[in-house]
Amino acid sequence: MISRFFIQRPIFAWVVALVIMLGGVLAILTLPISQYPVIAPPAVAITANYPGASADTLETSVTQVIEQQLHGLDHLLYFSSTSTANGQATITATFQPGTNPDIAQVQVQNKVQQATPLLPAVVQQQGLIVAKNQASPLLVISLYDPHGRYSDVDLGDIVNSRFIDPLSRINGVGDTQLFGGTYAMRIWLDPFKLNNYKLMASDVRAAVLAQNVQVPAGELGGPPDVAGQELDATVNAQSRLQTADQFRNIILRTQPDGSLVRLGDVARVEIGADNYAQSARYDGYPAAGLAIKLAPGANALDTATAVRAQTAELAKTLPAGVVVDFPVDNTSFVKLSIKDVITTLLVAILLVVGVMFLFLQNWRATLIPAIAVPVVLLGHLRGPGASPAIPSTP
Repeated sequence: MISRFFIQRPIFAWVVALVIMLGGVLAILTLPISQYPVIAPPAVAITANYPGASADTLETSVTQVIEQQLHGLDHLLYFSSTSTANGQATITATFQPGTNPDIAQVQVQNKVQQATPLLPAVVQQQGLIVAKNQASPLLVISLYDPHGRYSDVDLGDIVNSRFIDPLSRINGVGDTQLFGGTYAMRIWLDPFKLNNYKLMASDVRAAVLAQNVQVPAGELGGPPDVAGQELDATVNAQSRLQTADQFRNIILRTQPDGSLVRLGDVARVEIGADNYAQSARYDGYPAAGLAIKLAPGANALDTATAVRAQTAELAKTLPAGVVVDFPVDNTSFVKLSIKDVITTLLVAILLVVGVMFLFLQNWRATLIPAIAVPVVLLGHLRGPGASPAIPSTP
């Protein structure tokens, strides 16, 4: 009955077929594309830093304290942790496949908040990072100076201050990771000089924290004021220290003879890197890198295109001689995969048409099923959120 209905109304059948094909074409343009299908269970990583602590101390005072609070999480499969000798602890909570990663991250964040008051004060000051554990990077952006005028620390600070925030706000970017260090004030204490002045490292730390502060000085002439008061001025006091000379002049103690012991008398103060654990190079030149990780369900090709466009705009503000490159680009594999899928479909259609003509020996009889093949293929495509009939990888 249905076939007779369409046979008697060929124009209506053509309209239905065209609508199906149009819907399939629109579905192709909106399907999420990624390098690999999402088959791994979602995971949330917790990162804590305890500078100067050994792996054993980090395990007992930080890692175990956080692990004891990770109970009652919905769909939790297991969690694993590592405590390294450089003072960094990482705990990864893995959930069942299909779990909403955003909900899992919120639940883990709530558990971490319960454990935070139990952690050492230094760990609380460093802060704990709770983030969805991302897969391999989609892109890696590299900044390098072939002329050698900028060090890897200089380039790392440029990436941190100019690239991370704009690129993180691009739709489809899930996370970023900096390869390199940024500027930091380094204070290298001399133990012999400290001993001569009867000082300890804790004394230096207390002096730096006390004298490197942002002080709200208030205002003059503010209400309630006396009658006839016309002046209302804000008082600006010295803010946080910014230069190495300012840090060298920090007063540590006053000697019995009235002389002052300053930080520069017992330490070497300089602007260096906040982390010397990494050193980036590109073709042998000092460099800094930024890994761009894809958000779950985002379109890899659209995200990579947007990141490249934004990077090209940001590159215009770089100092002369600094070059931007993309040493890692996983979208090339995605593009080749899509090209192979399209080629396979075209070859399959040609083979189907050829086989039908071979057996039917009639072009008119072959033309009707040949037209039906693309209609059927495009009709099986669905919109975002559904599994595509045509995979993005072979």
